[in-house]
Amino acid sequence: METIIGVRFKTAGKIYHFSPGQLTIARGQHVIVETARGMECGRVVTGPEEVELAPDAQPLKVIQRIANEHDMQRVEDNRKHEKEARVICKKKIREHKLPMKLVDVEYTFDLNKIIFYFTADGRIDFRDLVKDLASVFRTRIELRQIGVRDEAKMMGGIGCCGRPLCCATFLGDFEPVSIRMAKEQNLSLNPTKISGICGRLMCCLKYESDCYCGECPKKQKRVQPPQQGGRVVTVDGEGKVISLNQQRRTATILLDNSRTVVAAWEDVIEQEIEVEEGEGKAPEKQESDAKPRESREGRRPRRERREGRPHEGRGRSARSSGNRNGNGSAAQGAEHGTRSRRSRRPRDNRSGERQSRPHNARRPKAPREKREGGQPKDAGRQDQPS
Repeated sequence: METIIGVRFKTAGKIYHFSPGQLTIARGQHVIVETARGMECGRVVTGPEEVELAPDAQPLKVIQRIANEHDMQRVEDNRKHEKEARVICKKKIREHKLPMKLVDVEYTFDLNKIIFYFTADGRIDFRDLVKDLASVFRTRIELRQIGVRDEAKMMGGIGCCGRPLCCATFLGDFEPVSIRMAKEQNLSLNPTKISGICGRLMCCLKYESDCYCGECPKKQKRVQPPQQGGRVVTVDGEGKVISLNQQRRTATILLDNSRTVVAAWEDVIEQEIEVEEGEGKAPEKQESDAKPRESREGRRPRRERREGRPHEGRGRSARSSGNRNGNGSAAQGAEHGTRSRRSRRPRDNRSGERQSRPHNARRPKAPREKREGGQPKDAGRQDQPS
């Protein structure tokens, strides 16, 4: 466990954590700490806390000292120098004719660096500008390009709600905001109504988004109304729902003792009889499913009788047997493009060659040919002229 405190360097800036060391620091005091930019003066916003740091976390920097009157006077002097540097920088930007807008100027506590914040549409070549500023202020110069949301945070202003901007008062970091949040809250999708003074979507769309998405832990579960005509249990007894009032969220119930009561949806509990009804209906469904099976089974004897008719091979079998015995009727049928009917029984006597026929020609059905002693019925017929 390690003791940490939170320090903020701007009004609505990010909170940085430091170790108090051997000092006893209370919330609201100003302290001098060492940062990546040098020595800075910040305000303690979170009191000492005992936390457990991760094993791979870097050690926290220790606070140098508590700010005294001399340090606070130095901070006030830096604010005055910032105003003077702002005027000089704007003049230099006009001289170099650079398409950039100066937003803010910040001095470090030890005056080792001056940071100029600006906005621009694209990349700016400000090397000549940095040289001129360095020759004037005789210190390190840093030009940092920021976005429109950071610009609104630094400059401040009044939002469409009539209050100071959230980003300039209490928001430490910007959270992503999407148009889907406005759709879920049933807001107007007009960009002018859901955008802030920075031109981006308002940060306040994020505040109630979790409640509309159903992820809010304080959101009450929606009570489902009872089904009309269903059996319910109330404080007065069991009964049947005869009507519902959607506006007042009440149900009119006819009790078993012929009384009629009106109860709220929250005070009504439905009886669980759906499972019993389903179990009782299952056999009926099975019986209904068994009926078509019985009808199909009743059709089977018909098919067997139809398949058991005394008919032999037709068409191709007769034609193949005619080819073996020198019969001319099969050849005659091939010349006229006749088509034989298929037999339902398996044809075991197919040994002749298959005749080629045109696919588009319409062919009449050949008559049934019964075999007697292995010979076709018209084995003795002569070839007829075509």
